Amino acid sequence: MKILVLADKESKYLWDYFDKKKLEGIDLIISCGDLAPQYLSFLATFSHAPVLYVRGNHDVCYEATPPDGCIPIDDKIYVHDGIRILGLGGSMEYKYGGAACQYSEEAMKKRIRKLKRQLKKNDGIDILVTHAPAYRINDSEDLAHTGFSCFKTLIEQYKPKYFLHGHVHINYGRDFVRESTYQETTIVNAFERYIIEI
Repeated sequence: MKILVLADKESKYLWDYFDKKKLEGIDLIISCGDLAPQYLSFLATFSHAPVLYVRGNHDVCYEATPPDGCIPIDDKIYVHDGIRILGLGGSMEYKYGGAACQYSEEAMKKRIRKLKRQLKKNDGIDILVTHAPAYRINDSEDLAHTGFSCFKTLIEQYKPKYFLHGHVHINYGRDFVRESTYQETTIVNAFERYIIEI
């Protein structure tokens, strides 16, 4: 299965210079957040592949304008052709008093605890999709871009084939890593666009 993963920046290659052939052979599209809902709707319109998404810390507009034709996977396991995909959007809470799509470590742990029944029923996951990275795995030092420790625990416990995230942009310089490995899991920063196969 060929999967197009996206995050944080709308790809001019796909949007401004669109050619339907660029999506040929893509079986699934996954957004890791912080993308305009119109962009995801555009991809859903011109692709035969389902478009799944989690919300990023800047996706507060999704409440009023959700991406048309796309499937939200926050706080659930979505199964596509036998591939079990878990979504957990949002980032570390960095605004005083909190904000939509921002969570403390404890709040994210609580979201994961609520998924225990789904995780057991599906016998684990193949792909973990988040917006923020895991703690000290390709995250940054500042609070806004610090990853969640509970994502690391989730990877250690369920050993997904892939962990897909965004939030750490390529223009951040030395902090950007496109692909790495933690234990048995391949970690991919989906900034702009990237293709994986499973």
